[in-house]
Amino acid sequence: MTSAASSMRACPSIRQEKSSAMKQRFPSQSRRTRALVGAVAVLATVPLVLSGCSGSGSASSGGSKALTIEDYYDANYNPVYKQCAKEVGATVTINHVAGAGLISKVLQQASSKTLPDVLMLDNPDVQQIASSGALSDLSAYGLDADGDVPGVKAASTYKGKLYGLQSNTNSIALYYNKKLLSDAGVQPPKTWDELKAAAKKLTKGSTYGFAMSNINTYEGTWQFLPFFWSNGGDEKNIATADATQALQLVEDLQDDGSMSKSSINWAQADVNNQFLAGKAAMMINGPWQLPALNEKKSLEFDSVPIPTRTGEATVAPLGGEAFTVPQTGDKAKMQLAGKFVGCLHTQKMQKALSEVSGNVPTNLEAGAAWAKDHPQVASFVTTVQTARARTGELGPDWPKAATKIYTAVQLALTGKASPEAALKQAQSQEQ
Repeated sequence: MTSAASSMRACPSIRQEKSSAMKQRFPSQSRRTRALVGAVAVLATVPLVLSGCSGSGSASSGGSKALTIEDYYDANYNPVYKQCAKEVGATVTINHVAGAGLISKVLQQASSKTLPDVLMLDNPDVQQIASSGALSDLSAYGLDADGDVPGVKAASTYKGKLYGLQSNTNSIALYYNKKLLSDAGVQPPKTWDELKAAAKKLTKGSTYGFAMSNINTYEGTWQFLPFFWSNGGDEKNIATADATQALQLVEDLQDDGSMSKSSINWAQADVNNQFLAGKAAMMINGPWQLPALNEKKSLEFDSVPIPTRTGEATVAPLGGEAFTVPQTGDKAKMQLAGKFVGCLHTQKMQKALSEVSGNVPTNLEAGAAWAKDHPQVASFVTTVQTARARTGELGPDWPKAATKIYTAVQLALTGKASPEAALKQAQSQEQ
């Protein structure tokens, strides 16, 4: 979630949290500047002609070499775009729009035949827009997602065809205050039992042992999914024993005083503020929070994958955005746009975008190298390898399930229903 995000930020990559996540990503101008300088430094190492990117732009011979790009990022991404434009022999007009209004704008553009040449979409939206016929199959430009995190590829695939390439991704992990855990003699938890015991022991005075977002938006669903999915929860039917166990865990953390009852109103930015203020010893959050965390020099922190009931690998949601080539009707420009998207997906450009976004490269090889050079995101690199696309099972119908999930969480944590009853009630709702 670019908020979840770097997108969250994605997260998440969750439209309801996009505007706040983008603001969190670089909370101060100094941090923005350092990130941008880092990206430019990476770009300086990119050769004139990149693997997978033709520098001639010959596909657009006889036609315009001007491309329009639409996203909900900000100007920090422009140098990366301009570098790829240079590589493929194009000029670019970059339009940054508000995340909350992007999909409605895209649907209007599709209707009026005014779609941009390159369109960035939050990864859960790719299948919805592809199903409308507005996007082109990227295989037409010789592009594929081979070598990428499997879940990332799945998010941009609709009916067996690839419609988007996601250069960066993110997920969520368990951050912890190293000093507080050390003082309490607590090790970072790997299982639910260890999480509950650690959270209880770390709860002292005004400090809660654990914090997460349980707000009634997609952001709340995003944070609950690692518990839900890792325990066998299925979005086709959320009213199962496995899902009940996951929701019971969260309720137990609240009921024993280890998690604040205010979590039902907290977005991920609020959770991060609690952690920064020393009011939470552990929290669930994404790599887009690293700039704010690093700004507080007195804070010693680290992160690990989110605990699972048995200690097995975490199944978390994937955030981040994909670049697509809309059906504009101009075949020559679509070919050029395909080259541009391919350029953004090269490993060196994935690294350049990671410098800007705080996310991690989607290519497995590039991600592993990134973790070695950027230890603060190592847990996220591990997590995304077994993470899932939110639309992987239900496709365009995912938002209906997401609404049911956060509704059930709210019902349980506000005491209106037991976890089992809350899930049954939410599942029965018609969306």
